[in-house]
Amino acid sequence: MTFTRTEVTALLTKHGLAPRRAFGQNFVVDANTVRKIARLADLHAGDFVIEIGAGLGCLTLALAETGAQIVAVEIDNGLVDVLRENTASLPNVEIIHGDAMQLDWQPLLAKSKHWHVVANLPYNLATPIVADILDGLPQVEHLLVMVQSEVADRFVARVGSDAYGAVSVKINYWASSKIVGQVPATVFFPQPRVESALVDIRRRNEPAVVHVAPRELFALVRMGFAKRRKMLRRALADIATPDDFAIAGVNPESRAEELDLADWGRLCEAIGNRNIGNRKS
Repeated sequence: MTFTRTEVTALLTKHGLAPRRAFGQNFVVDANTVRKIARLADLHAGDFVIEIGAGLGCLTLALAETGAQIVAVEIDNGLVDVLRENTASLPNVEIIHGDAMQLDWQPLLAKSKHWHVVANLPYNLATPIVADILDGLPQVEHLLVMVQSEVADRFVARVGSDAYGAVSVKINYWASSKIVGQVPATVFFPQPRVESALVDIRRRNEPAVVHVAPRELFALVRMGFAKRRKMLRRALADIATPDDFAIAGVNPESRAEELDLADWGRLCEAIGNRNIGNRKS
C-alpha cells in the first residue's frame, strides 16, 4: 500500500498543503520505487527502523508492510497530522514530530541495539544527517538512503575519483557503502531537476582505521580537503612537519584527493594530537 501521484496531490489539496522547498520536500509517488526501497532495505518482522522525513507516508506504508517497527520522523507541522492519519491503523508505526538534526535520539533508540535508517533525505541535509548518524549513533548499523546522485557519488567515492572528498573518507572509516539503485526524477512530486540514487551503508564491526581518534582524523581530513588544490605540505603547513610526512610515508607534494583512508590515518598518527582536534575547518 502506498500513494499514487493523484492521491498525493489530492491529500495535499484536501489539507490545504503544498510541498515546501525549505524542507526539500519531494514526495515519491511511484509504488514500484517505494517497494524497491523496502525490498533493498532487507527488513524483517521485528527489525527496528528510523525513517527520516516521512512526509505523507508514501515510503512509511511500504516499510510497514515488512513487519518491522517503524519510527517515522517528520518536521513539517502540517504534514505530520496527515501522516498520523494515514498510519493510524498501523500498530508498528510510531510518528515523531521533530527535526532530525535536533532530536535527542538516545531515548528513541533505547528499544534496540540494532537499528536501520531508511529515508528519502532532503538534498541539502543528506550529508550532515548521514555523517551525524555514523559519528554519534552506533546503534544504527545500516542505512539505505535516497539522495541526489551527485551526493551518492561522494558517499561511495574512492581515492583518485573526482567525487572523492572528506565525506567519502568519513563514511569509509565507519562503514562500507555502495550505490544499489538509480531513481529518476519522474517518480517524485514535485519533480526535481536532478536524478537520485539509493546508497546502502553498512557500519563496520570496528572502524577501518583503529589507531587514531576519529575527531582528530576527521579534523585533519577536513583541513586537507579545504585546500584541495594545494599540495598537502602547504594545505597542512600549520600542523604537519616534513618529519610527519616522512614518518607517515606520505608524499608532502600530494593533494588531498590522492590519499586513501590508510594514508590519512598514518599521517594523523604521525602528527599526533597537537592542534588537530582544536582547530576549526
